Amino acid sequence: MGRYRKRWLQGFVLVVLIAACAAIWYLRPYPPDQAAKSAMQGGEGITVIDTGDWLVFEGGETREPGIILYPGALIKPESYAPLARSLAGDGYRVFIARMPLNLAVSDAERANQVLKAYPHQSFVIGGHSLGGVMAARYAMNHQDRIAGVFFLAAYPDKKGDLKESGIPVLSLLGSRDGVVDRQAYEAAKSYLPDSTSYMTIEGGNHSQFGSYGFQEGDQPAAITPQEQWQQTVAVIKEWLQTAVNRLPEEEFPR
Repeated sequence: MGRYRKRWLQGFVLVVLIAACAAIWYLRPYPPDQAAKSAMQGGEGITVIDTGDWLVFEGGETREPGIILYPGALIKPESYAPLARSLAGDGYRVFIARMPLNLAVSDAERANQVLKAYPHQSFVIGGHSLGGVMAARYAMNHQDRIAGVFFLAAYPDKKGDLKESGIPVLSLLGSRDGVVDRQAYEAAKSYLPDSTSYMTIEGGNHSQFGSYGFQEGDQPAAITPQEQWQQTVAVIKEWLQTAVNRLPEEEFPR
């Protein structure tokens, strides 16, 4: 009986170890590439702060609203440094969440930390891929502080139904995105306001909203990462004016 129990325990430990190794392998994040690492460096009027839970990008001027970004699944937050740095250069304070296990679903309420730290600032929130789903859920539950929602190769689910919220929404998608489920993307439009701005970046793909290389299942882009970042930032900046117009004039003068 003792020998049988010992073998059972050995077998159990082996199964647990195999499962743990499989989980570690499956949950390996996409690391930021060299362009992202370069964008993480401060200087040229940009300050980059790593709080542990957040990456914060600030320029010399602070404009409303602040920008909160939830990363895509298994994508390191540093991978969005090129986008954040460019927006910070125009005066927007940008916060990129560092999620447990690099999965936004593990802490959809993480933006509470930023809202509490900046009680007198309003924010837009958005996310890439799965991060967009979680950002929409957060916005639906905090409409008093969230002035807009943006999706980068993402769409909401029922828990993030913004249809009747009146919140300005921007949806950006690359024409060569091979990761997004197009049928689900179209169906999810029923959860978004009729006023939602839908924009397509011609030649862009899923991976190049960040800076982490090529994501499995994606299609090759027909434009460079730099071109996709530039177009993304330009569209977001123009859309932000819609979000600003939603803010109370007495609290957030323009």
